[in-house]
This record gives sequence, structure tokens and C-alpha cells, in this order.
Amino acid sequence: MARLKAIYRCQQCGHSAPKPMGQCPGCGEWNTMTEEVVEMRAGGLVEAAAEARGALAAFSSPVVALKDAGEETEVRTPVGLGELDRLLGGGVVPGQVVLLAGPPGIGKSTLMLQAAARLAARGPLLYASGEESLRQVAARAKRLGLADEALYLIAETSLAKILAAMEQVQPWAVVLDSIQTVAHPLLASSPGSVGQVRECAAELTRAAKARGAVVFLLGHVTKDGALAGPKVLEHLVDTVLYFDADRDDLLRVLRAHKNRFGPTDEVGLFEMGERGLREVADASSFFLADFGRAAAPGRAVSVGLEGSRPILVEAQALVVATRYPLPRRTATGLDLNRVLVLLAAMERHLGLRLEDRDCFVSLAGGLRLKDPALDLAACLAVAGSRRDQAVPADMALLGEVGLLGEIGRVPRLEPRLKEAAKAGFTRALVPARAAGDLPRVPGLSVVGVADLRAAAAAAFGGDGTSRIS
Repeated sequence: MARLKAIYRCQQCGHSAPKPMGQCPGCGEWNTMTEEVVEMRAGGLVEAAAEARGALAAFSSPVVALKDAGEETEVRTPVGLGELDRLLGGGVVPGQVVLLAGPPGIGKSTLMLQAAARLAARGPLLYASGEESLRQVAARAKRLGLADEALYLIAETSLAKILAAMEQVQPWAVVLDSIQTVAHPLLASSPGSVGQVRECAAELTRAAKARGAVVFLLGHVTKDGALAGPKVLEHLVDTVLYFDADRDDLLRVLRAHKNRFGPTDEVGLFEMGERGLREVADASSFFLADFGRAAAPGRAVSVGLEGSRPILVEAQALVVATRYPLPRRTATGLDLNRVLVLLAAMERHLGLRLEDRDCFVSLAGGLRLKDPALDLAACLAVAGSRRDQAVPADMALLGEVGLLGEIGRVPRLEPRLKEAAKAGFTRALVPARAAGDLPRVPGLSVVGVADLRAAAAAAFGGDGTSRIS
């Protein structure tokens, strides 16, 4: 008979050791080594349930040549939430496994319950809750105003019983909330451990591929932003979606980190309210603070790009005298290293003296972007705060600022300008090299600028150089 033996496995990277350790040798994390039971055989250590893998669910196909595999057109089913469909590439595909991850309390369960109610209109859907009772799920659905006879609920943490419920209901879509609460009956480790999460996700993936069902897995992330348990979940599933927001922030940003059936550069925006998560169709209304107010020093507007969506962004800057030997440099929403480069370029090419000034730069609304098209707006916001001059309120600024002060091209300039014109802007500063190739945008006067000095002259008047000593 095989003997059982305990080993200690890291819950972050999966590294195993024969004895308990405070720090994992594999990833360097502390207090992540937990005990798991394995079998000891002549060939070495084997997981206790390794020989039973695939017993709960199986998926296989015959061996065929590539030319005989055939071409099948993907049939997409829209979820019914426009922002979620945007990330999924238009909808879900039969057999697709989607992992929705985010910190506790951010709205994963709320979003999936709203999506499940819409998907249930297209056929039976099984919602398996391992964290809440049926009464709690039903109370949330009632509060959100959701009801559908084809939405079936089960409160269960045993993977075998969840698979049995799938056989009984024959759903076309399954939601599991959450993967950390489910336990494989053939594994001795506790739910949420590396072995449990990996095996449960693998079983559900095989079940989804064999039945052609869509499976949504909900997973928690740690305070460091890593998926709780193992990172191996990401390569088991087809799509990985992450909520990117603080718990107290009303705006929820959903990003696709992996998608085998669609793009990964899109972003979905939701607002948390009493009736659940509401889609944000007009993103500019969130990230552009009080458009139409009087111009103020330290404020400049640009148009960022999230995937294929142009978003109006307000760059704000505050430059004040410092009381310390080393002035402070702070950036919120922008990359700090990039801001430091822009400050150096302004000192060199605009003649701004910033060595005795604290500089604070941020994007309004809590948005975080790495779009180089925001460089010009950030520069003129800093210059305006330092000079106590305001950029015209009806002017949008678009351009990448180089080390030599030149204004470089930005991708997809035309849809950015159309978004600015739609919001009521009448003027725009763009790179001179791109201004001649742009089609006319109704209601928008486009001015090409070659460098920082020309851009400052167009925004503030004069020759663009600083007159502040």
C-alpha cells in the first residue's frame, strides 16, 4: 500500500518543501507554506488524488490532421451588458471559461448575478454559490430587481455535487462564486489551497469543453493584487478579467488581461449604485470634471485612449514653493518616471525654474493611463500653474513630448478629435507632422505645433518661454 505523507506547498507559486518554512524559497513570500497530503510510492511522491484526475469530468478528441479539422465559425452570444460584451469581444463562445478576479467587496458577485439574469433568458443557467446561502443570493437579486425562471441556484462547496447539478439542469452557462470555496472530494487539502483551486478549475474546464457550456469562475485577489492561491488559474482558463478599483470608489474599471476569443486592450466601466452596477456609456462625464467652467491655471484637457475607446481626461497640476531642500515630485494617474522626464524637458525648453518648487500632477476622476498623448496636456498644466496662466477652457491638447521638446505623433488621432468636438471643444493642439493629414472635424479648429515652445505660445500667448525668474 502507498503511504501518505505531508508536504508543505506555497499558496502563491506552488513550490513544495518537505518541512514547514516561514518564507517560500520559490517566490520569497512569507507565511504562504501550507500542509498538503501526498502519497509516497516507489517512484516518488505523488499527489493523493493524481490517479483519480479526470474521474469527475473528462474531455478528449480523436487525433485528426489539421487539414481535416475543419473551420467552424464562432457563435457569440451577447451577455446583455454592453461594457462586459466589449471586453469579451462581442459575447461569450460555447465552451469558454472566464475568470473574473478582484478584491473582496468590489462587486464581482453583483456583476455576475446581473449578467446571469440576462444570460438565463437564452436558456437554463446554474448559479453555484459557495460563499452565500440561497436566501442571501435571492435577497440580492430582489434588491437588484432581477428575476428569471431559467436561473437555477445552488449553495454548495463540493465539486462533485456541483457537477451533478450540471448533469441534472443541463445549463448552457454556469457561474461559480467563488473558486476558492470549492473543494475536490478526492483531495485532502483545505479549500483555497493550491491543489484544490488548480484541480477544481481543471475539472470545471473539462466539463465546460465537453458540454460546450460557458463557465464563469469568480476569484479573489490579495492586497498585493495577485490572484489568491495560485497564478496557475490564468493559463487554465480562456479569459481573465480583473476589476481595478478601490472598494470605496464608486467607479469600477474592468480590464481583460487574457482573452483567447477577443481583444485584451479594451476596458469596461461600471458605476456602483443602490441598484447594482450601472454601465458607464459616456466615460468622459466621469473623468472630465465640470466641463464648461471658467479656465483655471494648472488645468488642461486631453483625450486618452483605452482600447478603442477615446476618453476625455483632465490633467491637473499644482506648482508651489517648497520649504524643504529637496522639492517633491508626485504623480497620480500618470507614471512618475514619465512625469520627471517631462519636468526636465520643460525646464530645458520652456525656461521654467522648478528646482525650488513642489510639483503635483494628477488625472481627475481617478483614472490611470500610460497614453503618451497626455504628455502635452500634463506639460501645459504644469507650465500654467507655474506661470499662473490658464489654458483656454475650449482647447484640447494632444501630443507626445520628446526629450528634445518636439511634439510627436499619437495613434488614432482622428477619433480623439471627434470625441473632443462631441464634448464641445472648439480648438485642439496636435503634432504638426500629423495636422496636414487629418480630415476636417466639424466645429473643431486644429492647430499643429512642432515643439513645446510653440505649444505654450499657442496656449498662453507670447513666444512660449517663461518670464518667471
